[in-house]
Amino acid sequence: MAERRGNITHVIFDMDGILLDTERLYTEVFGDVIARYGKKFDWSLKSKLMGRKLIISAGIVVEELDLPITPEQLLHEGEIEQKKKFPLCNLMPGADKLVRHLHKNKIPIAVSTGSTKSSFEMKTQTRHQEFFKLFHHILCCGSDPEIKHGKPAPDAYTVAAERFDGGSPDPSNVLVFEDAVTGIQSALAAGMKAVFIPDDNLDKALWPNGYHQIMKSMEEFKPEEWGLPAYEE
Repeated sequence: MAERRGNITHVIFDMDGILLDTERLYTEVFGDVIARYGKKFDWSLKSKLMGRKLIISAGIVVEELDLPITPEQLLHEGEIEQKKKFPLCNLMPGADKLVRHLHKNKIPIAVSTGSTKSSFEMKTQTRHQEFFKLFHHILCCGSDPEIKHGKPAPDAYTVAAERFDGGSPDPSNVLVFEDAVTGIQSALAAGMKAVFIPDDNLDKALWPNGYHQIMKSMEEFKPEEWGLPAYEE
């Protein structure tokens, strides 16, 4: 019998790199823009950005690479490239199966993303509108006024939990799926359980402490280990 890890009642998903295969595209987009200024965008820098609000990430890039542009200019140039690539992004392995399974079994599910609302719409309207309608709500931390502090602060997940019907559930019964170090730290700061699905390129020395489970993709997830309904055979 599988080990029982918890008694989960609600599930919250990060979006980029967890539900959508967009982290790879972010690497391409920022890499192309930064190359125009003779600089290189690598994973040692990217790892510092994952999970943060875009304007914060842009500021880090401009400062660390000493770019001759403002963070706003970097985002503007990046957005032009994003509009070409993001609308055609794919779902991550295992995401469709798990989300539809939880929805079918009436488990409350939500998304908490560092994206702005306009960025969310750009990534989802072409191919994934129906999929994202399965969620109780979508929290776009990059533009939501209730988010005072981005990840690794707990706001991204405490606010997302508060928007479930009936208000915030016991945080120890909420499971978060994250691929970012700051995202895991945010979930843990909110008192929730956290599943870490890191990108293969993320240096293990940078992995956070305290996550409750780690896996290569959502395809490995066994809902019954968390007190959730098992997949039907």
